[in-house]
Amino acid sequence: MIDVIIVGAGPNGLMLAIELALAGIRPVVCERLSAPTTEQRANGLVGQVVRMLDRRGLYHRLVDDPAPPQPAPGFVFGALPLDLRAVPDNPLHLLQVPQAHLERVLAERVAELGVQVRRGHEVTGLTQGVDDVRVAFSDGTTLRCRYLVGADGGHSVVRRLVGIGFPGVSTDRAVSRTAHVGLPAELVDVSTGGLAIPGYGTVPPFRHTRTERGLIVWAPFTGRPPGLSTIEWPDSAQFDGPLTLAEMRASVARVLGVDVPIAPPAGDGPHLLRRLVGGNTRLAERYRAGRVLLLGDAAHVHSAIGGPGLNLGLQDAVNLGWKLAGQLHGWAPDGLLDSYEAERHPVARRVTMSTQAQSALIAPGSEVTALRVLVGELLDRPENAAHVAALLAGADIRYEMGEPGGSLVGRWAPDLVLHTDAGPVRLAELTRPARALLLDPTGTLGPVAAPWRDRVDVVTGRTEVGTGPADAPPGRTDGGTSTALLLRPDCYVAWQSTTDGGDGDRLRAALTRWFGQPRTDRS
Repeated sequence: MIDVIIVGAGPNGLMLAIELALAGIRPVVCERLSAPTTEQRANGLVGQVVRMLDRRGLYHRLVDDPAPPQPAPGFVFGALPLDLRAVPDNPLHLLQVPQAHLERVLAERVAELGVQVRRGHEVTGLTQGVDDVRVAFSDGTTLRCRYLVGADGGHSVVRRLVGIGFPGVSTDRAVSRTAHVGLPAELVDVSTGGLAIPGYGTVPPFRHTRTERGLIVWAPFTGRPPGLSTIEWPDSAQFDGPLTLAEMRASVARVLGVDVPIAPPAGDGPHLLRRLVGGNTRLAERYRAGRVLLLGDAAHVHSAIGGPGLNLGLQDAVNLGWKLAGQLHGWAPDGLLDSYEAERHPVARRVTMSTQAQSALIAPGSEVTALRVLVGELLDRPENAAHVAALLAGADIRYEMGEPGGSLVGRWAPDLVLHTDAGPVRLAELTRPARALLLDPTGTLGPVAAPWRDRVDVVTGRTEVGTGPADAPPGRTDGGTSTALLLRPDCYVAWQSTTDGGDGDRLRAALTRWFGQPRTDRS
């Protein structure tokens, strides 16, 4: 019997497969498509997930840059500029990488770890037993597994078969169009990358530009054809056939009020021509039904504005992976697997709030224009920009750890450098095996964690902030700290030493809460 079947070989399903494999579980990934899709989807990663990929050794597979990821100096919120240069603890990271490239890198890592991906396997039915799930496929075959994870997108078959509700709202007014295009070279400002449109002005690159008639995004990608996207809100919309460049050109003209000479893109395809009508904001009523769990878009769908989708879904996978592995290995304490929904469901609610707020800010109308003026004034204040940056990055998450002490408890661990006897080492290098970590600067707490050594690694060394201003020191501010930290495999701090004594007992309680009974106490 298979331990875990993951339905869906998109980024979220592949990331979960990696996490499980690192934890000693060998899942099987089943995908209905016979080959990876060539459809153009997300164009990059936004938020904390960029640093999470760094902590699994995947960031440098995606970019040809030996330096660790750095925060972005600016971004957008609801097509309003978000200047982050004055934000001292800027948490927002960006990584411009096509989803297809991300999937290739994740698939390569999955193959390295020996995980089997079965393509052409479309789920048609499932039956839960006391100890297993039987999954039926369109070719007439059946597989048994101990747990089934649906990572099969917004139209999830797994979610439907298990009977989990998917409440939310649907809209049918907005029409978005996206195309790879060719444009005259004289329209592109070589210094900024923006579009200089006669009769309109400049459309900046990689920014949402709103007019009273709609929204436009100009994306001059490196190494691939540039893209144009528009959103309009027509009173009615009827279309004959797929999107054409002529229709795209007409949409751009309506949004900007001037004609732009769009031509077919240069180079070989596939080239993107996509029209979407309406949208959904939906959140699964629950993430688990017995031995079936939901992940990524199968659990939540929302507007793509602000690029939160992969940040949310990939971190779902990192949260779930170690907990499901603990359940399968037999050491998981009661309630550990259920904490996946308890922790991630509120995060999804917050993301949908953010995307709905941004969608409201880009809508047409003079009243929206007035609202944008006010919100723009608020975003000019660094403290407000910092708040929104943390929201977009997912850095404002603080999980309930049942641990009263320490400002970092429940939060994602900062990017530290540890000075060990073997030399300095970045935290991101220590977290690649996806195991829990006890960072013990004084070397006195290792014996407390020793009974959990099959689940928790101990590293002794003085720590300091490592890679940028996004991380405040967890102790002293002179470059070092004597603060000890216990990190879960998903890099959230489960325990932090304090100066009021009792560290050993409190550490032992945190280890038991998250990693079960120690090996010496298990029967």
